Amino acid sequence: MQAHAKRVLLWLLLGASIGVACGASSAAFLASLELVTQLRVRHPGVVWLLPVAGLVLGGSYERYGSPIRGGSDLVLDTIHEGRSQLPLRMAPMVAMGTVLTHLFGGSAGREGTAVQMGASLADFVAHRARVDSMLRRQLLVAGVAGGFGAVFGTPLAGLVFGLEYVTVGRYEWRAAVPALVASVVGDRVTRALGIEHSVYPYLPWHAPSMGLLGKWVVFAVVVAGLAVTFLEGTHALKKLGARMALPWRMAVGGAVVVALWQAVGSDVYLGLGVPTILTAFEAPLPTATAAWKLLFTAVTLGSGYLGGEVTPLFFVGATAGNALAGVLDLPLGLAAGVGMAALFGAAANTPIALAVMAAELLGIGVLPHALFVTLLACLVTGRRSLYASQRMPRGKLRAWF
Repeated sequence: MQAHAKRVLLWLLLGASIGVACGASSAAFLASLELVTQLRVRHPGVVWLLPVAGLVLGGSYERYGSPIRGGSDLVLDTIHEGRSQLPLRMAPMVAMGTVLTHLFGGSAGREGTAVQMGASLADFVAHRARVDSMLRRQLLVAGVAGGFGAVFGTPLAGLVFGLEYVTVGRYEWRAAVPALVASVVGDRVTRALGIEHSVYPYLPWHAPSMGLLGKWVVFAVVVAGLAVTFLEGTHALKKLGARMALPWRMAVGGAVVVALWQAVGSDVYLGLGVPTILTAFEAPLPTATAAWKLLFTAVTLGSGYLGGEVTPLFFVGATAGNALAGVLDLPLGLAAGVGMAALFGAAANTPIALAVMAAELLGIGVLPHALFVTLLACLVTGRRSLYASQRMPRGKLRAWF
């Protein structure tokens, strides 16, 4: 009994410590992203320097970043295999790299950075506290949950994401307490430091029906197709770019993004693209909007620039849902919200986390629709994943059911 009490106390204390670290680092990171985004909006000419930034960033990573080049896959491998401590420098290096990517107009997100920051800070706490290997694994999951929950302002989704993304179909339930504490504390600290998250519309309840479910099946197949296109496209670009040294690969990728920017004649597809995501809930958008953002993001991330996939895939999913709303006669806001959640959920094999996230951002009425579409889209994508080191011991259908 005493041993159990000690373990619970460690969960609470260390989970809270990780949450504070995740919240503070996420606040600094989000404030920096907002600053550079506003700077780029006021001075769009900086986008021309994206290839130069890629050359410099790539050179810096080749020289100083070898131990952290694995990114989110390094975090997963460390959780599974108990590797040596994640370098503490992972947190500032990935944050700075992501901020510079956004400053010069790369189409990237923030989830990958938040997860890597949270995990590296959690591993620092674990090693300083000299915990055993089991508790270290649980604290690493807590770091993932704390980073995700803090950067998006969705603590419940942060908890579920941390438990869900390590192994498809198997939840890290033993990490639930520290992960919940880290995610909630991280979110509260980020907000206390003055960070205001984007406010999404509250969606009304739409009762499921057989006709609506039939439409969601078609919707899910389209979402899965977009997920497969993004995953295969990014993988192909990384494989193609592997023939070049990282600095030149990033420089070439940056030049392609600049060329695409000039071709479309719009800044809409640069950076996070949150304003367009919010617009997708309110008014019809051009049909090609989702395809352009997918292309910008695949080139940016495939060539090695830093960031995450969540917000760009939110953009693609929400705008694809916006387009499908008219085709399938679906409520515009609901289609955008379901698409936003389902695309990343399918690509990352985290359907429950993204359904919960949709409910946190858009209201509980979206939950059954988002859950149905995200699960179905996940099944259709097969054994593909954003994360090469994500374990998938069995087929998805058997893993979940």
